Amino acid sequence: MLEILYRDEHLIAINKPSGLLVHKSFYSGEADTYAIQELKKQIGQKVYPVHRLDRKTSGVLLFTLDKEMLKTMSDVFAARAVEKKYIAILRGWAKEEETIDYDLINENEVKQNAVTRYRRLQTSEIDLPFLKHQTSRYCLVEATPETGRFHQLRKHFKHILHPILGCRKHGCNKQNKLWLQTFGINKMTLHAHQLIFNHPNSGEKIIINAAIDDEFKKVGDILNLDLSAYS
Repeated sequence: MLEILYRDEHLIAINKPSGLLVHKSFYSGEADTYAIQELKKQIGQKVYPVHRLDRKTSGVLLFTLDKEMLKTMSDVFAARAVEKKYIAILRGWAKEEETIDYDLINENEVKQNAVTRYRRLQTSEIDLPFLKHQTSRYCLVEATPETGRFHQLRKHFKHILHPILGCRKHGCNKQNKLWLQTFGINKMTLHAHQLIFNHPNSGEKIIINAAIDDEFKKVGDILNLDLSAYS
C-alpha cells in the first residue's frame, strides 16, 4: 500500500518509495509496477501525475484526480509557484550554502538553464579509509531546485564535486562500492521531503511532508546524522 500524505477532491499526494517508477518511460526502462497504476488500484479511480521523481528518489509525489486540475497544477509548476525541498547526503563537505547555476543537456540534447539552491545542514566524518584518506567525509544538505530538469540535483551535485551518496549514474562508483562492501548499502540518499504551494481553488497554503525510509535512516545512523526532523 502506498502511503497517502494528502488528499482532497482534486489532489492526492503519496510518499513514493525508492525504486518505484512513476510511469512508463523510454528513459527509465521497464518495470513490473508503476506508481500511477498502483495508486489507481488503491483508491479505485484514475490519477494524473503532476510532476515526476527519479526511480531511485523517494518522497512527495503529487497527482490530480481530474484532467482539469492537471492543467491547472501543471501551470502552477510551470510558473515556479511550487517549492520543492529535498534532502541529500553528499560526499565531502559542501559549502554552507550555494546557488548552482549550471546549464544541463536534456534527453533531446538541448541545453537548458538549471538552478539549484542548497544549504548544508550537518557534517560527518567517519573512520572509513578511502583511497589516500584514512577517513571519509559526508554532509547532509537541503536542496531547493528552482527549475525541474532531468536528474538536475544529481547532475548539479556532481558538477560541484560533491556527488550524492549512492547515486550510480552521476555519483562516485568507488564510494558506492565501498558502502556496499562495508555496510551492505547501495541506497541513493536523495529524498523529496517537502512540497509547498497554494491550493488553486481555496488559496490555502498546502505543505506536504514525507518521512524518509528505513534505509535512509540506516545511512544516517552510520554517519551519526540527526534525521529526526525527517522521520
